Amino acid sequence: MTGTRTSPGARAGQYAALLAYLAFLALPFLWLLSTAFKPPRELAAAHPAWIPRHPTLGNFRRAFDEQPLPHAALNSLLVALGAAVIAVLLATPMAYVMARGRGRLARAATGWVVVSQAFPFVLLIIPLFLVLKELRLIDSLAGLVLVHVVWSLPFALWMLAGYVRAVPAELEEAAAVDGAGRLRTLVSVTAPLLAPGIAATALFAFVTAWNEFFFALVLLKSPEKQTLPVVLTHFIGAEGVADLGPLAAAAFLATLPSLVVFALVQRRITGGLFAGAVKS
Repeated sequence: MTGTRTSPGARAGQYAALLAYLAFLALPFLWLLSTAFKPPRELAAAHPAWIPRHPTLGNFRRAFDEQPLPHAALNSLLVALGAAVIAVLLATPMAYVMARGRGRLARAATGWVVVSQAFPFVLLIIPLFLVLKELRLIDSLAGLVLVHVVWSLPFALWMLAGYVRAVPAELEEAAAVDGAGRLRTLVSVTAPLLAPGIAATALFAFVTAWNEFFFALVLLKSPEKQTLPVVLTHFIGAEGVADLGPLAAAAFLATLPSLVVFALVQRRITGGLFAGAVKS
């Protein structure tokens, strides 16, 4: 049976659409990078150029001199790593039960995951604030980690449940026939096949917590505990006038950790899910 071939015109259209989408995503980042290296005179120009005529590192020096960026970045890193690790540890066994379970409880859990994504996080901040107040976790990084885990857990469950369903149940049945117990089967057979899903889930939780602004703004009051997105707002004056050069430089540096994390785990995400899983 011969597969359907894509015509050259359709393929060219697909590539054109892909390039347009990539350009749409890349242009803001390229403009941010250009702004970060422009001197004040070029930033104030009526018709700014894409490429700085006289690139400078002065914006980066001013950004570090004016705001505690390294300390804020460390706070963001601790929060993002903590949220990612805890979300994955909680979501993996729960997603397995949701995917393999056939009872009403599993269906109810799946419905809860879907419905919870419809609620905006603004509605969650008041009950979360009250809970954290009772736990005395207001103005603490631990409390912010807990909030991010609660926020990212439903989507993490949905992602991992899809990966679990993609794992053939026959593999687990074959392991059981060979004498492997339930725990041995989960650890030796199912868990390695979930590695791409775990990596994708951890990346989602990390990037979400790293970039999040609203929860950190509401829950963190002490300057020494503020995360990087909150500190970036300090480059905007009381009248709403932004110190554009240092702000662009700091924002550019703030995007780098997400890119590095994605580069480290992208092979796990795009790698074959069942590579080497089936016996020859």
